[in-house]
Amino acid sequence: MRVFTNNPLVQKKLSGICEVCCFDVSFLQLLIKVRDEVHKGSRLLTHPLSGSVKPNETPYKSVLLTSPQGKIDVLSLELIESSIRAAEQFPIRYPQMPDSVRADFQLIDWTLLQSAL
Repeated sequence: MRVFTNNPLVQKKLSGICEVCCFDVSFLQLLIKVRDEVHKGSRLLTHPLSGSVKPNETPYKSVLLTSPQGKIDVLSLELIESSIRAAEQFPIRYPQMPDSVRADFQLIDWTLLQSAL
């Protein structure tokens, strides 16, 4: 199991527990990285748009994936592609947000991921 994230809180909480791939990228860019892993044969273990926060209303996202299995999982590919299309439809809502708000969004993402773990 691997975690792809752009959330520093997730990286801090899970480092040493499982493989964490943390990137300094936008929400959409993270989904694209996840799609690239699905193309390599990884399977999604969590929905890329889990939670009630719309894409691009939060800057943070964490997705659980398997290690590459060699064969492309069609369901995972369809799911990540539709998630990317959905994220592209929403403009980035708050490009500049205070650190306190960023911390709140990091906690929301961490809590969602925790429930999946």
